[in-house]
Amino acid sequence: MFGIFNSNPSKKMRKQYNILLEKAMQAQRNGDMKTYAKLTEESETLWGEIEALEKQPQ
Repeated sequence: MFGIFNSNPSKKMRKQYNILLEKAMQAQRNGDMKTYAKLTEESETLWGEIEALEKQPQ
């Protein structure tokens, strides 16, 4: 009945994922490949968590 008040954790995680990708892109443009690699790895890990969360039955 009050499903609209339930938080959606995957939505929050997707926002964080997009922020990480944006930071990685900026690091790559600035030539900081070490930071780019680190942020890309973090975003890939987060994406795996998002996919696992969304595959779970509601």
